[in-house]
Amino acid sequence: MRIGELAARTGVSVRALRYYEEHELLAAERSPSGQRLYAQDAVDRVLLIQQLYAAGLSSRTIVELLPCVVDGNATPELLDRLSTERDQIDQKIAELAATRSRLDSVLAGATKNLRTGRSCRASAP
Repeated sequence: MRIGELAARTGVSVRALRYYEEHELLAAERSPSGQRLYAQDAVDRVLLIQQLYAAGLSSRTIVELLPCVVDGNATPELLDRLSTERDQIDQKIAELAATRSRLDSVLAGATKNLRTGRSCRASAP
């Protein structure tokens, strides 16, 4: 399939697909006229790349990860890298949960202020 069709099927911009190719995340054959041609499995690969980006992984990490996903070959180094990435995601989740908790406190104070007229600020101990 051509690049425009791959973009339409995955919801990813043509520019992003070119970026993926430039960073060796995605490969294309070339037609005699020089147009990019992608195999049908490129759709699944692009969707996987998008999921990994959404999880916070870098292009470099994704390039290292893809051989394991594509052909099932893992190395001890890859497992270490994946564990590190997972730990970083866990840390981000914990930070977001703490931020949500603080926002909940601010929201509770603001709600109380609207109902009672009392200050939104927490009282000093």
